[in-house]
Amino acid sequence: MGYSEKNIAGIFHNRAEKYQFEPCLCYKKEGKYAPISWRKMRDMVENLSLGLLCLGVERSEIVTIFSENCWEWLVADLAALSIGAADAPIYATNSGPEAAYIINDSGAKIVFVSDKDHLDRVLSVKSDITGVKHIITFDRIETDEKIVMCMDDLMRMGEKSQGKKTFEQRLGEIQPEDLATLIYTSGTTGQPKGVMLTHDNFVSNLLQCYASHPIIDHNDSVLSFLPWSHSLGRTVSVYLMMHIGAVNYLAESFSTVLQNFQETRPTLVVSVPRLFEKLHSGIFSQVENAAPLKKKLFFWATEIADRAVDYKVQNRSMPPVLEIQYALAEKMVFSKLRTALGLDKVRIFISGGGAIAVEIDRFFNSIGVPVHNGYGLTETTPVTNVNRFDIFEFGSVGPALADTQVKIAQDGEILIKGPQVMKGYYNKPQETKDVFTEDGWFMTGDIGRIDEKGCLHITDRKKDIIVTAGGKNISPQNIENTLTTDIFIEQAVVIGEGRKYLSALIVPSFLELSKYAKEQGISFDTNEDLITKPEVLSFYNDRINNLMQDYAKVEQIRRFKLLEKEFSIETGELTPTLKMKRKVIGINFSEKIESMYE
Repeated sequence: MGYSEKNIAGIFHNRAEKYQFEPCLCYKKEGKYAPISWRKMRDMVENLSLGLLCLGVERSEIVTIFSENCWEWLVADLAALSIGAADAPIYATNSGPEAAYIINDSGAKIVFVSDKDHLDRVLSVKSDITGVKHIITFDRIETDEKIVMCMDDLMRMGEKSQGKKTFEQRLGEIQPEDLATLIYTSGTTGQPKGVMLTHDNFVSNLLQCYASHPIIDHNDSVLSFLPWSHSLGRTVSVYLMMHIGAVNYLAESFSTVLQNFQETRPTLVVSVPRLFEKLHSGIFSQVENAAPLKKKLFFWATEIADRAVDYKVQNRSMPPVLEIQYALAEKMVFSKLRTALGLDKVRIFISGGGAIAVEIDRFFNSIGVPVHNGYGLTETTPVTNVNRFDIFEFGSVGPALADTQVKIAQDGEILIKGPQVMKGYYNKPQETKDVFTEDGWFMTGDIGRIDEKGCLHITDRKKDIIVTAGGKNISPQNIENTLTTDIFIEQAVVIGEGRKYLSALIVPSFLELSKYAKEQGISFDTNEDLITKPEVLSFYNDRINNLMQDYAKVEQIRRFKLLEKEFSIETGELTPTLKMKRKVIGINFSEKIESMYE
């Protein structure tokens, strides 16, 4: 029988029935990609669903998944959804206390963990997660803990059970408005909030994405490396690919993506800007070391491509001479470059989760790798806008998806309405109310404008949240507050929007620093002279590294610049209430900031 396609579980079971023994997912096993068929995935999902029923999982109950991307993650997700339950994924990089917060807030009684490391993190906070009845491990792990069991054993329990009728009944009862997942925001303004996304949110958004790029189909393959705990990775890399029946290759990690491209040669990729920066710098670094003739040929070809790219993305005919030159550049340089990178079959490369530099965007589109920049938030499942083959504008995030309304408020804030907008924040009615206008528009917190083509341009952030090139949301205030607890640091501003890593502008406490310098026998004439001394720079480097110990790797300050004077109201860097004006600081110290990313 066919299941309703108004829910994610129904779509999966229907595709599994349709494609049976074709590969659904491929993962790295003993150095090679091994396939799992749709039929095998369905059997595992069904058996795990039956196992969860044996453990007494109710409709609408929430389970948590604490793991990196792996086939077991997907089986756990689809098993929970298939019996009308929901899940709350936890980023694989989260600490024990961060995981405990999500487990407690979601009220989960069942926690899936991937390996011993994740199990240890959960067990380290066992006394704080009193509601948990079962911890289910993907790996088989020896432990004396009675609440821990292996997923294989739970699937076997399910297979032997008599729950098939209940399973079918629960699968058939799933409603579009039922909760499918809680995706927790990164807690940049207070504690993380669980974003409630329904089956209808996901199904609407994947159908909207499909309508924006209708050329994708069952013959496509995707390389998946964005975390599935994140809404972009989940909606586009998993559920949209499931909908079209594409095969999903799992990258081993972000650091192996370039190698995995060459092994899998995917046709579709969903990424964050960091990957393009990595590819771009890798290409240009190799060119710098190439033989003079090869180098000259490459720069000739890219100059031609840059002149041709606007014609290409806007589907306009090139002038005849340029067309001949571009065809030559394509044959001699770009086709070989794409093959070397493993990008020779890529039909669409979606970029989201942060702003991509226009010059990098132009470069890839010009060499025949179609990069389509998009926009959205966890609260919008996430996609609201994306560049398409028929409407494309560099520097923009493209037009709104079908059935999506985007407008700009009087203060410039981007407002959204559409079926992909969340149900609200879990158990937080006031916070939910705070992000909607009285007439029901979701307030994004971003500032933007819409051009004459209907393409949205993000121009600023209403809030100060930093989104790195890797798509991670970071609260600069938390880090700044930690830095200024040091007696040697007077003021600090964290930089990192759209960048590969975080850096900081640091104003020393010159009173303390002068004392320290004299004690150490460091001679200096002025503050400007003092902050250039190698011993002082080394001293601050050690102190900053020490202050950053409790922060996640992505939140660490990688480089810093010491400033010779404080930010002030007079220079426009502080408000009358002494709050920092980040934009002004960014302009006033642009050279110093850029030097930290050279």
